[in-house]
Amino acid sequence: MSMNDFLFKEFNTVSTSEWKQKIQFDIKGADYNETLLTHTLDGITVKPYYHADEFEKIEVPDIHENYKICQTIFVSNDGKANSITLDSLKRGAQSIKFIVQDKFNPTLLLKNIFEEFPETEIHFDFKFLDEQFLSLLFNQLKEKTVFYNLDLIKNLVETGNWYHNLKKDHEILENLISTTDKNLHLLGVNTTIYQNAGANNIQQIAYALAQANEYLHHFGSSAAHHIQFHFSVGSNYFFEISKLRAFRYLWKLLLSEYNVVAEPKIFAEPTLRNKSIYDYNTNILRTTTECMSAILGGITTISNVSYDRIFSKRNEFGERIARNQLLILKEESYFKDADKIANNSYYIESITKQMAEKALALFKEIEQSGGFLKQLKEGTIQRKVSENAKKEQELFDEKKIILLGSNKYPNPSDQMKANIEIYPFVRKKVRKTIIPPIIQLRLAEKYEQNRLEYEA
Repeated sequence: MSMNDFLFKEFNTVSTSEWKQKIQFDIKGADYNETLLTHTLDGITVKPYYHADEFEKIEVPDIHENYKICQTIFVSNDGKANSITLDSLKRGAQSIKFIVQDKFNPTLLLKNIFEEFPETEIHFDFKFLDEQFLSLLFNQLKEKTVFYNLDLIKNLVETGNWYHNLKKDHEILENLISTTDKNLHLLGVNTTIYQNAGANNIQQIAYALAQANEYLHHFGSSAAHHIQFHFSVGSNYFFEISKLRAFRYLWKLLLSEYNVVAEPKIFAEPTLRNKSIYDYNTNILRTTTECMSAILGGITTISNVSYDRIFSKRNEFGERIARNQLLILKEESYFKDADKIANNSYYIESITKQMAEKALALFKEIEQSGGFLKQLKEGTIQRKVSENAKKEQELFDEKKIILLGSNKYPNPSDQMKANIEIYPFVRKKVRKTIIPPIIQLRLAEKYEQNRLEYEA
């Protein structure tokens, strides 16, 4: 007899109906649904207990590779970015994400990287679209594992404009896809802007699917093999695990309509929405749980956010702490093969199933109304994200959403005015756009601005 059999045979099984009777007795006749069921902004219902009698799950496909730890580097000087890259790889990073504003010298930026670290995985976040430059870059890196993350819709959502115009942007992408290897990870679907702007989990999942579906419609079903998804992860621990699991399930479901099988490549990073400039060390706690959620939810690459990211220039200390958080999780906390740990947890499976059902319904609604681009043009996506962000902001202002050190238990002696190196708040840019852009906004911004004003 196993230990589990021995322990559990000592107790009589208790059915769901018996639990409910006991609960009803304890709450002295109060309404069970009103008293003990919680309904979130996502529209998810959370019960006080979960039982095998009511256990339902969906089959979330496995991730068949171990996730990689990534260091994100902003490229302003090719040589300096190369030095930071080599140092990061020596210190444990397995992957590098370059954020690039303009054309660069690939030879200088990538010098010695693959010679010294041949298994390095490279990710790009381009703020421009240049066919000739990209063709040369593809040719130079054709034998390497590179994710180019060309995402026309993300640029439209973030800036309100195409890179050039709708026709030219799509022509450039069509030319690049037609002349490159089918296994090249050319496309990106970046949903981080929705989370950082206040979209709920259901919206993030549905928008990821709808955005990807625009590319599948335009470039054909084979585009599924070119796509990498980017998600931001918040601090609602179990919900963020469930969000990624629900997405993985729905991506497989969507591709089945195209008769295509393609495992999702998911790049994850902590959200910026809940980060704060006051009591900033709490950001380390937030990013730790957020990275844990991402890993348990099933991702292929993860990059952490430095605790001082929102108010400080890049610095070796902040980046080292962020990278070491991931190394400790992977190498010392048994998270190396953690994507299956959440399987068969009654609570997580329940939340995953609810999220998948609601996100699928929203995705179908978007498609039936003409698709994601049409809803962006009409302002529907922007309005829905704004509505949810407003609800979140009200809950934060009422201290129902808590950020320790900000709207709960602030340290009155904490002075930040002299420590701010980069502007940590939303900048309003007056420019002509073809659609209203989605604005990323942290929950604590108004609170922090008021507090900074009254600092000595």
